[in-house]
Amino acid sequence: CCLVGLMTFFSMIQPSCQSLPPDHRPELLTPGLDEELCGLLNFSVPLIGVQEVSEPGFEAVLLDARPQEEYDCSHLPGAIRVGFTDFDPAALKHLPRDTLVVTYCSVGYRSDFIGQRLRELGFTRVRNLYGSLFEWANRGMPLVDNHGDTVKRVHTYNEDWSRWVQRAGLEKVW
Repeated sequence: CCLVGLMTFFSMIQPSCQSLPPDHRPELLTPGLDEELCGLLNFSVPLIGVQEVSEPGFEAVLLDARPQEEYDCSHLPGAIRVGFTDFDPAALKHLPRDTLVVTYCSVGYRSDFIGQRLRELGFTRVRNLYGSLFEWANRGMPLVDNHGDTVKRVHTYNEDWSRWVQRAGLEKVW
């Protein structure tokens, strides 16, 4: 009786527990960010690195899991904003469920949750961009505004998180 009750209890709370970080994670340029992410992310979807996503010929649908204000500041070229608290799966009804989808946010926390939600909706090829927009910016990859113009600013969520954007010449906004 008690053993069955304990087993039921632990099976109910297991999904909310953080998973162990995968042994093979994409390399990050920013010292300390990997350690920070290992304590923050759930690792509920497979990871993909900026190096792979930025390769010529790489094809995927890029989904930005940040609020409109952050997206408007800058985002990855070609990315579609799906948001986080305002995520609406109906906006993706046109996408085949076997489309390669890469989710990202500032560092990968919100995009991990959106990636998991996509998997629950039947998407079979979902990846979370490890280090997300901050790693993209730190590697000097292009950022664009809503007009498609290249910009050199990053919405860092707040002053504390701005420490993870370390590339010279980038304006940090929060």
